[in-house]
Amino acid sequence: MLENIYTELIAEHSQAKENRRQLEHATIKERGHNPSCGDEIILELEVSDGVIKDAAFNGTGCAISQASTDMMIELMRGKTVDEARHLAELFIKMIQGEVTDDTELEALDEAAALKNISTMPARVKCATLAWHTLRQCVIRNA
Repeated sequence: MLENIYTELIAEHSQAKENRRQLEHATIKERGHNPSCGDEIILELEVSDGVIKDAAFNGTGCAISQASTDMMIELMRGKTVDEARHLAELFIKMIQGEVTDDTELEALDEAAALKNISTMPARVKCATLAWHTLRQCVIRNA
């Protein structure tokens, strides 16, 4: 049952189109690249008064990297830059197996479904590409 939900979420988010676009009023743009597999994204954020008003991406990569990026963007809209930084760090710690408490991971919403990627070392960089890119965005533009 859980495996089906995970597979459906990956398929749904990796093929979603609404977040795959250019932002007309992007204030932050960051490239994320995974040299080990070639996954690449361009993450764009529209930040105003410390809040992520909108986010979008373009890029290529495996279903996991694209789905993770889509989930992240949906989660970040309306969050403050500080909240975004915290959620990015929480997601990365989850994927690295450092945070496993489901109550704490509820803050990640659907992205928490990627928790088991921590047991697939070859996929860790795929899942965290967008989150590392987001973290770079908010650190550089703090």
